[in-house]
Amino acid sequence: MSLESNIFLNVYSIMIVLIIYFHALRSFEKESLQDRLYITILNITVLMLGIDILSRFDGNSFVIYPELNTLGNFLIFLMNPIIPSLWVVYVHYQVFRDERKVRQLICPLCVINAFNAGTLIVSQSFGWFYYIDSDNIYHRGPYFWLPVLITISLILAAFAITLINRRRLDKKSFLSLLFFAIPPTISILLQIRFYGTSLMLNSVVLSLLVVFLNIQNHSMYTDHLTNVNNRKKLDKYLKKKVKASIAGKEFSAILVDINDFKLINDTYGHDIGDQALETAAKLLKSCLGRNDFIARFGGDEFCLVLNISNKSVLEAMVSRIKSCLERYNQSDSRLYSLGFSMGYAVYDHHLHMSSEEFLKQIDVLMYQEKQAYKNKAEG
Repeated sequence: MSLESNIFLNVYSIMIVLIIYFHALRSFEKESLQDRLYITILNITVLMLGIDILSRFDGNSFVIYPELNTLGNFLIFLMNPIIPSLWVVYVHYQVFRDERKVRQLICPLCVINAFNAGTLIVSQSFGWFYYIDSDNIYHRGPYFWLPVLITISLILAAFAITLINRRRLDKKSFLSLLFFAIPPTISILLQIRFYGTSLMLNSVVLSLLVVFLNIQNHSMYTDHLTNVNNRKKLDKYLKKKVKASIAGKEFSAILVDINDFKLINDTYGHDIGDQALETAAKLLKSCLGRNDFIARFGGDEFCLVLNISNKSVLEAMVSRIKSCLERYNQSDSRLYSLGFSMGYAVYDHHLHMSSEEFLKQIDVLMYQEKQAYKNKAEG
């Protein structure tokens, strides 16, 4: 591949990554490990695409070109395992959603990267991986396959984690995580077979784009703890429902607050409190129909938006939720019992309420039930 072709392809790839990057910055959550990992992979990909251009001054002996070629190849070999290592971490977190387990991966991945760096440095004297001759021409060394093996092994490790734990993932996430490995692996094999062909980083950009469209874009509107929709998605969805509400196409909403959630947190710790939130989300979700909507409103509150236009049907849904809650509390011995306070109403399009005003209406109703519960508990 000529220098001009490489520069064009890499600059084009950088532009795609930057578009994803700036779009992501507007929507990602800074506290989300998943989002931070994805942003880091984007940053390193852009950096490596720039470095890759430096490593293509092959055969050009003019002034600084040999130094650029030497520096570029060294940095590319040094950084090759970094993106696959981060991808292993990303996939592991996607599957298990456990930051403590992710930390356990850091040490072995650092060892792998340190081994690659150490052997690369030694290789500069012996030409194990590659060497650059007096005419500034790159040549493969006898052990060029070792860094390739490291990279492929990390990619396959992430692939295996995805495949083995496929039941933990929804179909879209599962297929996207599997797909990530395919373009880079094909590019590496082509590079081995056809000397001078290097599309690995460009193929990573394709994989990152697919991940962004199918996972990261979805995660912008998903609460990372309970895996239901977040407040941002709720606001957008509710505005859409209000706008579309006409006679015969009304909808309902239920605002749910977990009773004594602070007591659960204070008594059993935040880990148990997080489990209570996850359990509440699963329980509420199990009561809903396929086309109903659930979001975490904030803290220990959830909002349900239902395609119900009749108050008696809405009250039947509330009774159903209470029955599900009762069955859950009676099913096994628990450290605590879950309780809900709920405010609910059918949206009346004649009143022309905004989505914010409608939320305030059911929030007041929920607060009244919450106060009734507290008064009963204290009395």
